[in-house]
Amino acid sequence: MTHPRLTVRAVRAVGVKVPMCFVLGTSAATVRAAPLLLIDVETEEGVTGHAWQFCYVDAAAPAIARLLDVVLEGVKGERVNPPALWAAHAKRFRLIGVEGIVRMAMAMFDVACWDALAQAAGLPLARYLGGEARPVPAYNSNGLGLMPEPQLADEAEKLLAGGFRAVKLRLGYPTLEDDVAALRAVRRRVRDEIAIPVDYNQALSVDEAIRRGQALESEGAYWLEEPIRHDDYAGCARIAKVLALPVQIGENFSQVYNMEKALDARACDYVMPDLERIGGVTGWQSAAALAQARGIKMSSHLYPEVSAHLLAATPTAHWLEYVDWANPVLAEPLRIVDGMAVAADRPGNGLAWNDAAVARYRMP
Repeated sequence: MTHPRLTVRAVRAVGVKVPMCFVLGTSAATVRAAPLLLIDVETEEGVTGHAWQFCYVDAAAPAIARLLDVVLEGVKGERVNPPALWAAHAKRFRLIGVEGIVRMAMAMFDVACWDALAQAAGLPLARYLGGEARPVPAYNSNGLGLMPEPQLADEAEKLLAGGFRAVKLRLGYPTLEDDVAALRAVRRRVRDEIAIPVDYNQALSVDEAIRRGQALESEGAYWLEEPIRHDDYAGCARIAKVLALPVQIGENFSQVYNMEKALDARACDYVMPDLERIGGVTGWQSAAALAQARGIKMSSHLYPEVSAHLLAATPTAHWLEYVDWANPVLAEPLRIVDGMAVAADRPGNGLAWNDAAVARYRMP
């Protein structure tokens, strides 16, 4: 691919903490606010690319921002060519490893660089990557955490606003009976055609995942997500071999190499790479090519604004995971129309900041 000629000039990063509309209760933690790092990559030619990073904990934001300074030191004045820049960063950070906040900084720098290139080319990112700017099926992943049954059912109804045809349910209650009761409570309240993928956030053992998975498949669950430790591919393969219920993993793939290991092990039926962990847009393209070669459906994890573009250019695109966490600080949030994510039809990835909101939610 021949890119427009842009030159890296500067990087800005601002931390914000945005309240969530729905409390996210998982088997790992309960989350009420989203710490985000808003990233701008400026070029000498006057084009600025944007990205945001979900930081998980507040303390990660300044740490990632500092790593972005280090990233800039290595490439300031270089041409914006994301695959080449990724290779240069990977070589530079080889001894510490491209993991954690190092990978976070590299990946979001990559996302912002691709945004700048698409803007300079005058194309939405999906078309710049060779796809079409088309609507993508989305499921609402904002809520349905671990909570009492009546609250679950009420929240499920709220999450279907916008025409969603699928909603994710977090499980991992103390007993199988509790998990089944939670799924039944949601199923009774929503229409029969609504898909309900279930997510354990790595809470189970292999044997328990098989036991609960067998029960959940008879209750109409759509997929079984991360039932056990994310990197136990042999264990996931045992589960996938036994269950008719599809096994979904991938949000914790660290670059495409781990995705390849998982597919070699037959660890899953579907994959859902995370834009940051897979290595930004550059890493996503490698993952999409691998998914196409293996004939496996590929969904997204978080980052819906950019993921809507990426899935539109992914041959085996499946579902977009929708969260509204960045909406309060965006000038134009991602639109959901009849359950489909509709990416902004303007040059770039569609991200732009609401400056007044950024000031309001800015971290100290």
